[in-house]
Amino acid sequence: MITDEKKEEKSLNFLEEIVEADLQSGKYTQIVTRFPPEPNGYLHIGHASSICLNFGLTNKFPGYTNLRFDDTNPVTEDTEYVESIKNDIKWLGFEWKHELFASDYFDTLYQYAVKLISEGLAYVDDSTSEEIAALKGTPTEPGQDSPYRDRSVDENLALFEKMKSGEFPDGSRTLRAKIDMGHMNMLMRDPILYRIKHAHHHRTGNKWCIYPMYDFAHGQSDSIETVTHSICTLEFAPHRELYDWLIAKLGIYPSHQYEFARRNLNYTVTSKRKLLQLVQEGHVAGWDDPRMPTISGLRRRGYTPESIRDFCDRIGVAKRENMIDVGLLEFCVREDLNKKALRRMAVMDPLKVIITNFPEGETEICHTENNPEDVSAGVREIPFSREILIEKEDFMEVPSKKYFRLAPGKMVRLKGAYIIQCNDFVKGENGEITEVHCTYLENSKSGHDTTGINVKGTLHWVSARHAIPVEIRLYDRLFSVEDVSSEEGDFKSFINPDSLHVITGFGEPALSEAKPGEAFQFLRKGYFAPDPDGSAEKPVFNRTVTLRDTWAKVAGN
Repeated sequence: MITDEKKEEKSLNFLEEIVEADLQSGKYTQIVTRFPPEPNGYLHIGHASSICLNFGLTNKFPGYTNLRFDDTNPVTEDTEYVESIKNDIKWLGFEWKHELFASDYFDTLYQYAVKLISEGLAYVDDSTSEEIAALKGTPTEPGQDSPYRDRSVDENLALFEKMKSGEFPDGSRTLRAKIDMGHMNMLMRDPILYRIKHAHHHRTGNKWCIYPMYDFAHGQSDSIETVTHSICTLEFAPHRELYDWLIAKLGIYPSHQYEFARRNLNYTVTSKRKLLQLVQEGHVAGWDDPRMPTISGLRRRGYTPESIRDFCDRIGVAKRENMIDVGLLEFCVREDLNKKALRRMAVMDPLKVIITNFPEGETEICHTENNPEDVSAGVREIPFSREILIEKEDFMEVPSKKYFRLAPGKMVRLKGAYIIQCNDFVKGENGEITEVHCTYLENSKSGHDTTGINVKGTLHWVSARHAIPVEIRLYDRLFSVEDVSSEEGDFKSFINPDSLHVITGFGEPALSEAKPGEAFQFLRKGYFAPDPDGSAEKPVFNRTVTLRDTWAKVAGN
C-alpha cells in the first residue's frame, strides 16, 4: 500500500518536471490547465486520468484549472451530458475555477477566421469531402492544390459571410487554412477550419449554421483563456504543429500543447461511439450501468472517488501507451473499501439450520463490530433465534479432509454468536439437503466464551425470522477478451454472457437501512453497494468487487 508520505517522495512525472522548470525560470508565475470534454457522452475511466492529471497539476503547483466544454458539434451534444460531466468531476473531488464553453467564443473564432482570410491564409473551398480527400496525397506523396485555392481575399470574405448567413447547404463548402499541400505532416495540408452544419445547438440555438473544427477551436480557446499547459493524449501530437501555426498567424497568447500517453484498460472499451451503441442497443441498462467503464457506472457499482484517484496515481503519466490490467483498479477499490466498508451478513444460497436446544419463539441479541479495521465504526446488534440460514456450500454431508465448515459431528463458530455442532440433517425427495439440525454451546457466545473450545471454521448467517429479502446483482467484466479493440469482428460479440447474475438472498435487518453511496462488505462474499432501484422492503445491492481476484483463476492465468 502506498501511503501519503510515500506519495510525496515519488519522483516528478515528465509533465510535472516541465511545469516546475517553467515556474522556476520565471516563464510563468502560475499555470493554467483545462479539462475540455466534448458533451456527447458520459465520462469514463480514461477521462478520470486526464481529470486527475490536469487538476492534479494545479493542486500541486500555483495556478488553476478550467472546465471547458468543447461543444462545436451540435448534432451529438446535449445538456444531459454537460450536467453528468460536472457531477462526475465534483464526485471525483475536484473543483474548476471557470466553467466555460467553446461556444462562448463563436463570435471571436469567426473574427479570427476573417483575419486569416484577410491575410490570405484561408480560403473557401467548394470541393466535396471526397474531392478534398482525393487531393490530399499520401504520407509519401504530396497533395494537390484545390481549384479554389487561389480565390481572391474579397471573394473568400464574401463567400464566408454567405456561409455564415445560411445561404449554402450542408457539405457544399468549407473554409480551409492555406498552408502547404506538400507538407510532410498531412494535417498541415490545408486543413478544414469551418464546415456548414444547419443544426440546433444546445446553447446558441439556431444563431450559427457554421461551426469551427476541433483544430481551429481548441488552440484558440486555450489562448483566449491564457492556458499555459494544454495537455492532450498522444494521438494529438501531430496536431501540435497546426496548433502552433494558428496561434502564431493570429498573433494571440501563445498557449502550448503537451501530450501524454493514453492508458488502455483490458476487458474494457472506452470509445464513446461504442459505449453509446451498447446503451442504444440495450446491451446495458444505461450509461450508469455498473458494468460500464463510465464514472457514473463505477460510482453506481460502488467504486469510491479515492480508489479511482489512487488508480490514476498508480498508473502514472508516460509518453508511451500500454495496457493496464483492470485488476489494478479492482485492487485499489478493495484497498479503500477494506478500510471504510461496514460489515454485514447476507446469505445468497440459503440452507435452513435449526438449533434444537434454543427455545422456540425467543430472540437473543448478539453484537459484532461494524468494521474491524475501524474501531470508531462501533458495533451493531444482530438477532439470533432458533432457525438461522447459512450458505448451502457451508455444509457438506461427507466432508473432505481440509473442510472446516459445517458437517455431521463437526463444530463451527457463527460470526458474532455461538459455536454450534451438527447432529443431524434432512433430505428432500430429490436427495438434496433441506435442513440441518444443530445444538449450540450456551457458554460459547462471542466475547464471553468460557468453553475453551477452539474451532477452525467461522460462518456468516442470518436469523431466518428476522432476515430481509435482498436482490443481489453479481457483476463481472463486461467483455470476455482482454484486448477488445484488437479482435476481428463486431466488438459486441465479445460481451461476457456472465457479466450479470441477479439472485434473491437474505440479509440481516440492518441492511434495510442501507442508502445509496454507502459501502458494505458482505462477510466472505465481497464488497457491495446499495442501488437506487432498491427499497427498505427489498434493498438491491450491486457487487462492487469480490474479496479476492477470482478472474485470474477463471482465465487460467
